[in-house]
Amino acid sequence: MSDTNPDTNPVSNSDTNPIGQDPGTNFSDRYGDAMGKVNDALGKVDWSQMGKYGKAVGILAIVIVAQVIIKGVIDTINFVPVLPGLLELLGLVVLGQWSWQNLTTSEKRNAVFERIQNLRKEYLG
Repeated sequence: MSDTNPDTNPVSNSDTNPIGQDPGTNFSDRYGDAMGKVNDALGKVDWSQMGKYGKAVGILAIVIVAQVIIKGVIDTINFVPVLPGLLELLGLVVLGQWSWQNLTTSEKRNAVFERIQNLRKEYLG
C-alpha cells in the first residue's frame, strides 16, 4: 500500500474545469457569449452577394424547421386513438379526388406535366 493519502494531494482547478472556462461562469453567460459571436459573424455577411446558394441554404433551413414542427404536431395527434386512422382516410380521399380531377384524361395529364416543367424551369433555371 502507498504512503500517500489521496485526500492530502492538492488537485489543480485545470483538472476539474473544462478547458477555457472560468469556474464562476454558468450556462447562460456562455450561451450569451456564443450568441453574441454568432450575431457579430452574421452581421459581417454581405447578404446581397449570397445569390442562389444562399437562397437554397435558407430554404433548406426553413424546410428543416418546418419538418421538426410538423413532426411534433403529428406525434401529438398520434396520442389520440381515433385521429391517425381518420387522417389517413382523409389523405386517401384527397389524393383520389385530386387524381380524378387532374389525371383522368391525357389532356389533363399533359397540363399537370407542363405545370411541373414550368415550376422546374422557374426555380431551377
